[in-house]
Amino acid sequence: MRSGTAPWKRVDTLLIYNQMVVLDRTPGFSDEEVDRLFHALADRTRRDVIRRTLVGTESVSALASHYDMSFAAVQKHVAVLEQAGLVTKETRGRERLVKGNPTTIHRARALLDQYEALWRDRVAGLDALLAAPAEPPESQRHDAPQNPKER
Repeated sequence: MRSGTAPWKRVDTLLIYNQMVVLDRTPGFSDEEVDRLFHALADRTRRDVIRRTLVGTESVSALASHYDMSFAAVQKHVAVLEQAGLVTKETRGRERLVKGNPTTIHRARALLDQYEALWRDRVAGLDALLAAPAEPPESQRHDAPQNPKER
């Protein structure tokens, strides 16, 4: 490395350090929030709860009726979604109403778009590298000295 040259370079919102890519600042998420978000989305029941609550507000009781599990289990799923910011709960009388949070969904999409752009750029770079003509070994180059003493 040349003196005065940093071992990293900044590309939009990515930080590339020694060929390791690190998201410099995810769109409004801390690392812990990203972990909670993808943990919440990793479960099919929770993804279904999000789908249902983005369409309309549902009580936890109404949600529980859709699944072959206890009310307490559904409450735990809703709590994980709430901690990730994917749903909000509101008390109305004796009911706990659950509503999907489209803002967090859009922020998660922006994060995934960053990863997609990163990988598309990497694939484009690889395509360019593979499309470049290969240089012949030095011994086969026409401009290479023929006599080893001339090297």
